[in-house]
This record gives sequence, structure tokens and C-alpha cells, in this order.
Amino acid sequence: MSAIGGNSLRTPLKNVRGLGSAQSGVRHWWLQRLTAVALVPLSLWFLWLLMGLAHADVAMARAAIAQPVHAVLLAALVVSVFWHGALGLQVVIEDYVHTRWQEVALQVAVRFGAFLVASACLFAIARIALG
Repeated sequence: MSAIGGNSLRTPLKNVRGLGSAQSGVRHWWLQRLTAVALVPLSLWFLWLLMGLAHADVAMARAAIAQPVHAVLLAALVVSVFWHGALGLQVVIEDYVHTRWQEVALQVAVRFGAFLVASACLFAIARIALG
């Protein structure tokens, strides 16, 4: 490489040093994969539960959710779904929203909305499970 034609003697690694850390990106990537893997068995269990409750009335559905195993698995499903969804929407917002204030506003709205709805779901599960 020569200085003629705009090329430099700097390596690609040297060019990107100091531009920021990729650690949060790696953490984000792993959390996305972890929640995706958790959702596979939890979704299968949830489908099995729904098929079992297909012709049940409200009292039977409440009794099923009140069982500790079902309540814990349902809570884990809720947490995984909303966490996975928030992580995915974060990536979409970072990639496609280019105005900084809109990006920040949408990130806050997504996190707040996911937290609010997940909290309501967890409260409902706890209320049913604890009687």
C-alpha cells in the first residue's frame, strides 16, 4: 500500500481502534440467542397447555394456571417473549431510525411498553397462582 491514491499504511484493525467497544453488541447478541433458545421449549409447552385447555371453561383454565409448574413456566414464557421482542425491536430501531431524538424516544417507549405489559401479565399470573 502506498500513500499515493489515498491508501495508507494503517491496517484495518488500526483504523477501527478507538471507535468504541463491541462488548454491548456481543452481550446483546447472546441475550437475543438465549431468549430465542428459551422460547422453543416454552412455546411447545404453551401449545401443549392450550391444546389441553381447548374445551375448558374459565374455572378449569384458572385451575391449570394455578398449578405451580404451569405458573412458573408461564411466567418464564412471558419474560422471555417480552425480553426477546424488546431486544429485536431495539436492533430494528438502531438500524432504521436515523434521527437521534426519535431513536431515543422509540427505545424508551419500547422498553417501557415491554416492561409495562410484561408486569401486567406477571401480576395476573401471580394473582391466579396465589389465589
